[in-house]
Amino acid sequence: MADEHDLAVSFSGFVISLTTTAAVHFGDYPDPVTGETKAPNLEAASQMIDILAMLEAKTRGNLTAQERSLLDQVLYDLRMRYVAAQQQAPSGSPIILP
Repeated sequence: MADEHDLAVSFSGFVISLTTTAAVHFGDYPDPVTGETKAPNLEAASQMIDILAMLEAKTRGNLTAQERSLLDQVLYDLRMRYVAAQQQAPSGSPIILP
């Protein structure tokens, strides 16, 4: 049985969880429930990026340097991943940055 320390939620762990969910929506990882890798769902990935961006805005000035760096890096990486995925999408799909 896990002790309370193992179950504690941290800001960094929360950010990584949201990032992993975005990666599942990009089709980079299998769905943790079904075990299947699905086709990219850019709308859902964009929503995760929006949630992280909102989290960044709402926590501005209240994070440690390490937390801030993690969030900045994750947002940058996901936004670049989104642009790359949009470029691979069928022609005529708009590129909308979250």
